[in-house]
Amino acid sequence: MGDEKKDEPHRVLEWMIRPCMVYKDEYDDCTSIKARFHQYFIWGEKIDCSQWKKDYLNCYRWEKHKSEEAYDELIRSERQRRTERLQPHYGNDVWERREKPPENWNAPLPDWMQEKFKDTFLQIRSKEMKNGVEESYLDKKCTIL
Repeated sequence: MGDEKKDEPHRVLEWMIRPCMVYKDEYDDCTSIKARFHQYFIWGEKIDCSQWKKDYLNCYRWEKHKSEEAYDELIRSERQRRTERLQPHYGNDVWERREKPPENWNAPLPDWMQEKFKDTFLQIRSKEMKNGVEESYLDKKCTIL
């Protein structure tokens, strides 16, 4: 029973940890020739890929040996990665954030647009779904272009 309490925090944040092979794949991709060329083209230098390797090793240590230190490092890394990814969103001062959608968010499309999309796959499938059709005749059609 004491071990369950000890593992409790891990159950809360473990969703952040990716499968170990994802970290390895990210590292391999980051260090590939194609990626290095792209990095040089975009930033004028190659970027540091070592964090992906560290994350892979920590993931392995966590998966195989349940290392507390590896777990903490991995969570810290994922939080940092998430913060960096969301920074442009939170730093955006151009658009005003809404609390709720606009009043007319689901208003019908203009007539010209409805006419343009008449008889498209999505329009036909939408009608079928509204009428409760489970299997569409469109699923059986095959078009070779």
